[in-house]
Amino acid sequence: MAETKVVTRADTVPESKVDSKQALLATKSLLAYIKKSAEEETAKTGKRNLLAADDEDDDEAGGSGVAETPIWLTVSTKRHIIDSSRLQPNTIRVPHALNTDDDTTICLITADPQRAYKDIVASEAFPAALRKRITRVIDVGHLSKKFKSYEAQRKLFAEHDVFLGDDRIINRLPKVLGKTFYKTTVKRPVPVVLAKRRPRGADGKRAKAPKKKGPAKTVDGDATLSAEDQAAAVAEAMASARTPEQIAAEIEKAISSAVVHLSASESTSVKIGLAGWPAAHVAANAEAVAREVVGKYVPQKWSSVKSIFIKGPSTMAVPIWQTDELWLEGSKDVLKTGSAELKAYEERQAAKREKANVGKKRKAVLDGVEAEAVKEEAEDKTATKKGKVAAAPAKEAAARPAKKAKQAPESNDSSLDKQIAASKEKLRKQKDAAKKAMGI
Repeated sequence: MAETKVVTRADTVPESKVDSKQALLATKSLLAYIKKSAEEETAKTGKRNLLAADDEDDDEAGGSGVAETPIWLTVSTKRHIIDSSRLQPNTIRVPHALNTDDDTTICLITADPQRAYKDIVASEAFPAALRKRITRVIDVGHLSKKFKSYEAQRKLFAEHDVFLGDDRIINRLPKVLGKTFYKTTVKRPVPVVLAKRRPRGADGKRAKAPKKKGPAKTVDGDATLSAEDQAAAVAEAMASARTPEQIAAEIEKAISSAVVHLSASESTSVKIGLAGWPAAHVAANAEAVAREVVGKYVPQKWSSVKSIFIKGPSTMAVPIWQTDELWLEGSKDVLKTGSAELKAYEERQAAKREKANVGKKRKAVLDGVEAEAVKEEAEDKTATKKGKVAAAPAKEAAARPAKKAKQAPESNDSSLDKQIAASKEKLRKQKDAAKKAMGI
């Protein structure tokens, strides 16, 4: 596998190489194909699509019941973007927001104590429309206690459409939520900033957070804290939190952005829209996501990208950009024919294969010798039970080759065949001598 690079972030994103006309043309073709496939499937089976929109005469959905079908943009790179998969997703602002449905439910996971953030969401300064969509506010302490079991985690997973996590505790959530949330990327918590940014010093660095005195305090359900301590914890959290307007804007930004899940792979897929959208909206999101993913997360930017395409859950990939170079210029991923590097590489691979084969043959020889010895011992026991006298020297002689074979040194393939033949011949003679001694 080619060597990997760390994720690089740039303050300025390079200009996109995706052609707007090509992106729009590819989007129109993909949406038309999805609509046509759905119509053919409906005509063939006679069943209505379960993803059908309530408004069947919607022109954008085409009446085909595919309005909620997701559209994905995939960036294929020449090397892995990162060395290992990351559980914390990244967000990208897009021209046309995602998750704009008023019925979308949101679960907000905060730092302790949760009462402070419940009061912020319930305040009059917080937008009422967004407040209705936030169906649960819970801190990480209560989350780990109330949803410790697998059944409780699955119930929580099914109750909400989007999960947001305070950026201060986002790295603790994989351990708390487990594989229920992190075995797929469907509902992994998206980080949001709920606390005020610490001021920068003269050197440009942000001031360090003050050390906490004692364990983190919780409010609801903690009988060990007095009312004064609970009030003090809430007041401290409220003082360090952003304003209701800022928190609302942060939540709106998170749920409307495209979510990027980076992994140790040469392919990165991002949801950019739905099949019921106008083609121009999907194409605009595709251009924005391609520019941001390549500019912020791909090492060596556009020179490391092989192709960019869009697709549906079960459709072909429609390309919107492809490179003319199959590998990076000056890289060691492809070695020239006849070069010293290629010769050395082939010799290393041949040595590995030879060593592996020798080990397997040696094990096969030893297993064969041991099997023969066990077989001889079983025959001797059977003969003794029938009243015939077994020769002790013959038994010792039959067991002796197995011990010698175990202590035999490593050898190459040419001498292994001779060793195997000699061992078989010796065992045959010993077997004949043992039978002769027992009068068989």
